[in-house]
Amino acid sequence: MTPEDRTAEPSPTTAEPAVPPAGHVRRQDVVVLTGMSGAGRTTAGDVLEDRGWYVVDNLPPSMIVQLMEVTADDPQRQKVAAVVDVRSRDFTTELSVALKELTVLGWRPRVVFVDSSDEALVRRFDAVRRPHPLQGDGLLLDGIRRERRTLADLRSNADVVVDTSNYNVHQLSAKIDSLVETGVEVRLRLAVMSFGFKYGIPLDADVVLDLRFLPNPYWNPEMRPYTGKDAVVREFVLGQELAGSYLDHVEAMLRTATAGYLAEGRRYVTVAVGCTGGKHRSVAIAEDLALRLGDLEDAGVQLTTFHRDLGRE
Repeated sequence: MTPEDRTAEPSPTTAEPAVPPAGHVRRQDVVVLTGMSGAGRTTAGDVLEDRGWYVVDNLPPSMIVQLMEVTADDPQRQKVAAVVDVRSRDFTTELSVALKELTVLGWRPRVVFVDSSDEALVRRFDAVRRPHPLQGDGLLLDGIRRERRTLADLRSNADVVVDTSNYNVHQLSAKIDSLVETGVEVRLRLAVMSFGFKYGIPLDADVVLDLRFLPNPYWNPEMRPYTGKDAVVREFVLGQELAGSYLDHVEAMLRTATAGYLAEGRRYVTVAVGCTGGKHRSVAIAEDLALRLGDLEDAGVQLTTFHRDLGRE
């Protein structure tokens, strides 16, 4: 989320944030974890905590700036994450104000929105036998839909959306790691993810590619047990004339789009490559596409590959 995206203005009772003195350097590692109830906010926070982050759960948005000020000079708390959720009617306004204040004070907060399909959320709430926080006297699905409407603008303006509908804990950990990994300066994190259409299109996809027009190795008994990472399947998929032509066009399109993302300051992009089951064609194409785009790392692009549904069959 860029400062220009945060259009919410402070309420009349909100004091203007103090501008830091010239030459003052702020810590950059500030993550705000938010999203749908039951989608995995707390689990994502636990992952960060295991990686040495100082994590505060259920923090009111109005207290985020205070948290950062209190921990600013603490060498043991140089990476801070705040987990926030819907607790009041003014939640989105309060969070927008807090994000604006952080930016003015010299921090660059990264907003990670954790999402999941309605079906997955219903299953999770049913499993723990707990009501949705916005359910009231209505049905569970009513609470989920009310929260989704409330958070719609926040989701669209988040730096990254993580769809946990089909993630296990290990996959979620790997995803969070790739989002917050520090070290070399990264201008854009470009993730190439394979998936299976029969398990649903990823909610966090920015670009979706459909490989179901290519011959399916699944129907060849000799290739069925293997995956797109194995040579026999990879050579079969990439050996299709249409596959080469398609990859050439996709590569050109993504290079053009990446130049635009960098110019606009976009920091996270997910390219979802799908086939029927997410085992053969999508895996092979995703791996090859990432290789083709490897030279983008020279421009500050961090490339990662992730196979969401590999191993599900």
